[in-house]
Amino acid sequence: MKAQVLRGVDQLSYESVPKPELAADEVLVRVNVVGLCQSDIKKIKYPLLDPPRIFGHETAGTIAQVGPDVHHWTVGQRVVVMHHIPCMACPHCEYGSYSMCETYKNVITTAGFTPSGGGFADYVKVPGHIVRSGGLIAIPDAVSFEQASFVEPTNCCLKAVKKAQIRAGQTVLITGAGPIGLMFIMLVKHFGARAISTDLMPSRMAKALSVGADAALDARDPELTPKIEAMTDGLGVDVSLLAVPSDKAFFQALDCTRKGGKILFFAEFPADVAIPLNPNVIYRKEIDLMGSYSSAFPLQDLAAELVFERKIDVDALISDKYPLSELPQAVAQAVQPTAETYKILLYPQGED
Repeated sequence: MKAQVLRGVDQLSYESVPKPELAADEVLVRVNVVGLCQSDIKKIKYPLLDPPRIFGHETAGTIAQVGPDVHHWTVGQRVVVMHHIPCMACPHCEYGSYSMCETYKNVITTAGFTPSGGGFADYVKVPGHIVRSGGLIAIPDAVSFEQASFVEPTNCCLKAVKKAQIRAGQTVLITGAGPIGLMFIMLVKHFGARAISTDLMPSRMAKALSVGADAALDARDPELTPKIEAMTDGLGVDVSLLAVPSDKAFFQALDCTRKGGKILFFAEFPADVAIPLNPNVIYRKEIDLMGSYSSAFPLQDLAAELVFERKIDVDALISDKYPLSELPQAVAQAVQPTAETYKILLYPQGED
């Protein structure tokens, strides 16, 4: 089979690799669509993990083979593949920190080499733990593979929204109107809150309004804070979601978040970034700083429901489609996006 193999920093090789062999409790999925995620891009562009690796984890496809001990899945079923599932028994899981679980981090889907997601290949193997523990989700007939590939990123964003306890009547600042920021807007609106978006690109500000933002502002506007205060009766927003790894965005959020509000870090910052912060600002304003990394297993059903029942419009996030053979070009576009670049999807088999 064909796969995009990381052979070094920013070195992708589209090559033939052996199709994964199954153990008795495993499932092989033919990949129809896989989304390109910022976490994939970071692992390709920076020396974070030793090669060789096959990345890709926002995967939707068709079951091609099942092991003899697999009884609840059959060849031909259309499925979303969740690339890791927590053990549900360790202290991290007991505290609800599922993404900190060692099983979650280490038992992962694979197309070969060190397990790393495996969606950038013709076929991906789903380990027995993931098969047994809810890591395959059946795709309804009326849902496309493209739509289904959004279940995993929806879960990640939903986790952040739930962690920040966003609810009806609140006002939320979302920094950045890329695909993640736009999804945050949709989720914030779904739960009845107001969404204020910021970005640097006029086209993305317009896109934010088109998917439901109540306001979209230029992040460079020197009057940004007064404008947001005017929209919130002088208080500031209840929650700020940082969807871009920018220290400037953080300090804007700090200025724009009300006393007693929350700021949530969603985007991962470069390793060399340090943010100088006077702790008295947090102390006096009683601001809660929090982070949200990856997905939360208990939210899996709700994430699927939001996508499958079209409660959020994931089709509006798709901007570009590439064959898997052109993954380097897709990565280059994501790193240097055009005014109309949002979510990029890849097709190992060609578009169906």
